[in-house]
Amino acid sequence: MEECHIRATNVACRRGDRLLFAGLSLALGPGEALQLAGANGIGKSSLMRILAGLARPYSGTVERQGTLALLDERPALDEHQPLGRALDFWRRIDGGEAVGIERLGLEPLLDVPVRYLSTGQRKRAALARLLGQRAPIWLLDEPLNGLDTHAVALVEALVAEHLAAGGIAVIASHQTFTLPSLTRLALAEHVA
Repeated sequence: MEECHIRATNVACRRGDRLLFAGLSLALGPGEALQLAGANGIGKSSLMRILAGLARPYSGTVERQGTLALLDERPALDEHQPLGRALDFWRRIDGGEAVGIERLGLEPLLDVPVRYLSTGQRKRAALARLLGQRAPIWLLDEPLNGLDTHAVALVEALVAEHLAAGGIAVIASHQTFTLPSLTRLALAEHVA
């Protein structure tokens, strides 16, 4: 796995006239994971977008080394394509191979148009895309939403394997995420 780290220094986030959080700093290296915790609307998803480089912080800096992959509520799969074709599109762009299809229980769904997949099936399909990116830094925004108990355990295992291989994971989740040595950052401590 390529060398990786992600650091945020004194980051603040503003939405309109509202300052969501300020003075937030974090640093993660290979094998480390962080869970962002807090109530709805506190800024977890905004922080994920800032860490991904999709939004600019109101103040502060973010430094990343290594390829980054973001899993959020938008699976970025063509709704009109069968799941197999939608995943194949990304496989060609990412330059990899199909990864995790069988393990994620997606084989029977490859001919089903994405628009007919359940919430949990879409989440598992998004995880297949994430695995195919082979990015060392994973940003997972509510990765357990819509998943049954078996799929939750599978996601936790996939993240643990990613960390053991030298990857990094930042996880925003309301649900308990079972992972050894997971540190927790409560955004409420940084509300301005």
